[in-house]
Amino acid sequence: MMARMNFGKAAPKASEALMGLERFVRSSSLPHSTLELVKLRASQINGCGFCVDMHSRDAKKAGETDERLFAVAAWRDTPYFTEAERAALALAEAGTRLSDRPEPVPDEVWDEAARHYDEETLAALVAAIAAINAWNRISVITRATPGAHL
Repeated sequence: MMARMNFGKAAPKASEALMGLERFVRSSSLPHSTLELVKLRASQINGCGFCVDMHSRDAKKAGETDERLFAVAAWRDTPYFTEAERAALALAEAGTRLSDRPEPVPDEVWDEAARHYDEETLAALVAAIAAINAWNRISVITRATPGAHL
């Protein structure tokens, strides 16, 4: 499948605005490994091959293990993730699948995340979930080619 456009070149100001959000998240106290797991899981849910490829590679370069990367889609059924990472992944799934249930982000999902992350870190997690969902939509709509970021 051919890419429809290079979004960054066609809309540099929009791309830079999203990159500003990325810089905020990366400079926060949210652990980098948690950030990459959240980005990978949301990208899997959204069917964004470009972002799945990018974030699995980025996580691997940052030292993530194959076992954890292979298990992200089944994180509930594996022993590889901490309770804090599970809370972040649950929030990422709820925040990505907003239309799947009457209460998109149930209180128990929010409360579990809030139990593991202080308010500032939780805000960064929310921003990370919003950012990856925006990037996923841009990449899916424009048919960004997996591996093109290399």
